[in-house]
Amino acid sequence: MSITTASLTRSAGLCAAAAGVLFIGVQVNHPHLDAEFATTTEYSIRQGLKVLMGVLSLAGITGMYLHQVRRAGVPGLVGYLLFGTSYIIMTSVELIGAVVLPTLARSDPGYVNNVFAMILGEPLSGDLGGMLGLNIAAAATFLGGGLVFGIALFRAGVLARWAAALLAAGSVATLVIPLLPQVNERLFAIPAGIAMIGLGYSLWRSLSTPEARLESNTEAGRVGAP
Repeated sequence: MSITTASLTRSAGLCAAAAGVLFIGVQVNHPHLDAEFATTTEYSIRQGLKVLMGVLSLAGITGMYLHQVRRAGVPGLVGYLLFGTSYIIMTSVELIGAVVLPTLARSDPGYVNNVFAMILGEPLSGDLGGMLGLNIAAAATFLGGGLVFGIALFRAGVLARWAAALLAAGSVATLVIPLLPQVNERLFAIPAGIAMIGLGYSLWRSLSTPEARLESNTEAGRVGAP
């Protein structure tokens, strides 16, 4: 099996779509986060899926950007770097949650509950160390990166524009969570998840014909040429 630009691009589309499904799926019937829940098998499974979602998302948006690197221009590059950074940080945080917090939940449940309070936007009762900085960085790069990257994809007009617009809107929609305390904050993952599914499918489908695959490979050769 030969590895081509077209096959990698289609794979990136599948990664993005799968990430969107996971992003929505892990929110379904999610128990309240606390130290007791962190010691359960369900927590470990959900955390593992969140780590996988982060990895797939990074692969997906990389394929999206490279597929339209010239049309996306500087906004596309800035958006991709910010959005990619957010997924790197989020994956790191979720990995810490998967392998570190279950152990700490037994020896220092107060710290773990404080970490979860930070994630849920609740008042903190102690020092979180570097976790607080990571969480702020993840939120800032996700909001800014999702907005700029979504706008760049919309302007490029290569992938589904409705999905690009939804990505931009869904990324910043979480800003209104503090204003709607009666609404389950996990519902705000749905727009971004649907956007990733739509963009991933659009990326996969954009190379569904031999002519499109040839054009993609030709464009990639031009971009890589000195």
